[in-house]
Amino acid sequence: MSPSPSTLPVSTLGTPRIGPRRELKSALESYWSGKSRSDDLLASAAALRASNWARQHALGVTNIPSNDFSLYDHVLDTSLMVGAIPEIYGWTGGPVPLDTYFAMARGSQGDGAHADCGHHHHGAGQGVPALEMTKWFDTNYHYMVPEFTAGQRFSLAATKPLDEYLEAKALGYETRPVLLGPVSYLKLGKSKDASLDPLSLLPGLLPAYVEMLRRLAANGAEWVQIDEPCLVLDLDDKSRQALRVAYGMFAYALPKLKLMLTPYFGALGDNLDTALELPVAGLHLDLVRAPEQLDAVLAKAPRGLVLSLGVIDGRNIWRANLATLLDRLEPVVARRGSDHIQIASSCSLLHVPIDLEQETELDAELKSWLAFSVQKMGELASLGRALAGGRESVAAEIAASVLAVGTRSTSPRVHDAAVAARSAAVTAEQARRASPFVERHALQQGVLDLPAFPTTTIGSFPQTSEVRKARAAHAKGALDDTAYEAFLCHETEAAIRWQEEIGLDVLVHGEFERNDMVQYFGEQLAGFAFTKSGWVQSYGSRYVRPPILFGDVSRPKPMTVEWWRYAQSVTSKPMKGMLTGPVTILNWSFVRDDVPRSVACRQIALAIRDEVQDLEKAGACMIQIDEAALREGLPLRRGEWGPYLAWAVESFRLCASGVADRTQIHTHMCYSEFNDIIDAIAAMDADVISIETSRSKMELLEAFVGDNYPNDIGPGIYDIHSPRVPAVAEMTDLLDKAVERLRASQIWVNPDCGLKTRKWEEVRPALVNMVAAARQLRARFAEATE
Repeated sequence: MSPSPSTLPVSTLGTPRIGPRRELKSALESYWSGKSRSDDLLASAAALRASNWARQHALGVTNIPSNDFSLYDHVLDTSLMVGAIPEIYGWTGGPVPLDTYFAMARGSQGDGAHADCGHHHHGAGQGVPALEMTKWFDTNYHYMVPEFTAGQRFSLAATKPLDEYLEAKALGYETRPVLLGPVSYLKLGKSKDASLDPLSLLPGLLPAYVEMLRRLAANGAEWVQIDEPCLVLDLDDKSRQALRVAYGMFAYALPKLKLMLTPYFGALGDNLDTALELPVAGLHLDLVRAPEQLDAVLAKAPRGLVLSLGVIDGRNIWRANLATLLDRLEPVVARRGSDHIQIASSCSLLHVPIDLEQETELDAELKSWLAFSVQKMGELASLGRALAGGRESVAAEIAASVLAVGTRSTSPRVHDAAVAARSAAVTAEQARRASPFVERHALQQGVLDLPAFPTTTIGSFPQTSEVRKARAAHAKGALDDTAYEAFLCHETEAAIRWQEEIGLDVLVHGEFERNDMVQYFGEQLAGFAFTKSGWVQSYGSRYVRPPILFGDVSRPKPMTVEWWRYAQSVTSKPMKGMLTGPVTILNWSFVRDDVPRSVACRQIALAIRDEVQDLEKAGACMIQIDEAALREGLPLRRGEWGPYLAWAVESFRLCASGVADRTQIHTHMCYSEFNDIIDAIAAMDADVISIETSRSKMELLEAFVGDNYPNDIGPGIYDIHSPRVPAVAEMTDLLDKAVERLRASQIWVNPDCGLKTRKWEEVRPALVNMVAAARQLRARFAEATE
């Protein structure tokens, strides 16, 4: 649909997929459990797409995207589109079965049935693991890592971009299809063959892309959005040349098709000249993350190039100051002309909740400061109308935005003088343990008396429907405090008894009282607010409600001590205290944009430090402080890593270092590439770190080899993001790989991550197998030393 003369073109770049009431989650999990068929799932997905297109059209979005929807992950969708399906999944050509798609996403059990349901694989393999999963740039969204081999053959195996473009057209919407660009796609992938450079596969990949673009053009698409977020990374000459080759081929093969080249998450920087020389019709700029780049682009961009100005934040939830944005945008439109400017979100709105109006219980003042996806579309539309027809056309919207921004900046709820004073008084000694690891380790081993290859879990156990129902009933007042606490005590003791029964060496209490590893703490800390329906996708059907960090942070009272005290009282085995670390709380929240992230993180660290010290006073000799998100906050440009790692490591050490040497501090990280930040991880000085390694087959341990990491490590040998139950032999094989890389005395045995999202029928046999694997290794090493 072409824009009316009364507005500049406005674009979202992509929208949330999950549905206002998490309809996609319900449809997926119904299918996976065998309660519905594939037709039901696909019908639900189509309804969500239609709703997304209708919503954007009604709100005034003129460049409506298609193919931004996914049943699981858009990178996985791209792998299917180009036929990059590893041999293990059994695909031999033709249409890719839905269950093959989900086997790649989630793995499959060894009985030939689809994971978690009774549907057949149609060649998806017997008991296959999922593809590796990792973070999408520096977000909390996870993508499925493409897996390549030498001589990889690509072909157009799935036509989802075309299918959804035609689906929208049939409903009356002319959309702008979205593709993940070929160079970014290859750079996001990996190969088990370390000598294979994925970019070397570009010549074989491009024909599949050209064919898809040709089909889109043949069916009426005038513009196609091609996302190349790699353009905000440190690129070498080979990568820049790959971009030239790819877009040169697109221009040669399809000279009339208009491409909107879409980088995001940062500045183009030294890649600006490369981006501007590519033969594309439009270029998107993330002016939220990198507002400073606009002047350089305006100075260099060819006159005919359409600039998409990403001025509405696609990753945070604060309301925009429309007047300030118009002050910046009006001269640009006057200079470039309205035919060559589009207004957009900084990136896809995938990363923000859907609609603020669903938050009927949110504090009115705080609510006035916020904008979710629907409200951001409204902001885009207001900017488009103001830039085309003058500010008076949206005077009320501008006034409301200015008022909201002003009240937020002066609200006494935001600033706490006592918190600021405490943070300013922090000393270097507060961020250091009293003794080096080797001395602490000997003392801790004397206290704990653990066997070789000690077994434990990461923290949470399954949040069953009974647990969720009890929590909901308590929240609604249908279950009083006494009854709810009795229920939680029963669940906790049952989990402890079962851990004792199977022989785990270090226990956890299961976290049945916790709704989410960040939300649980944020609800008890000053400076945070929470939503009821502010869900965003983390991966697949796993959605989270990030807390809103709006003000200075402090801890009014202990948060976990009483539950730890109860759990330890029912067992003689060591019971870990379980906390979420300050960097993860920060990175998994919608954070303040009025202070540096380092300032907010130090405030959170001091609050967690208080909790760590109270746990130790209560008798805890082992405390785990999860920093699952430390690496995902790493700036995308290497030159900016140093300052971030300095304050992130200091924040962890600040919360962990106020304890005696005999107290063992654990931390956990998942789905991260550690090689480049191993020095920073070592500087955290945790006594034990547990990490995700099962999907990478221990590849991630390479960073810890030798003297790079002296402390203890728990490499995950059980992939908890898949419903598969790995056999003992599979786990012992992974442990053997770990022993090849690490000292046996360093190794702990644990799953990749917490078990909250799994079912007990999956968890029980998997952990039994894990304990058995550890015992086999323990026995083997005992024989070797006799």
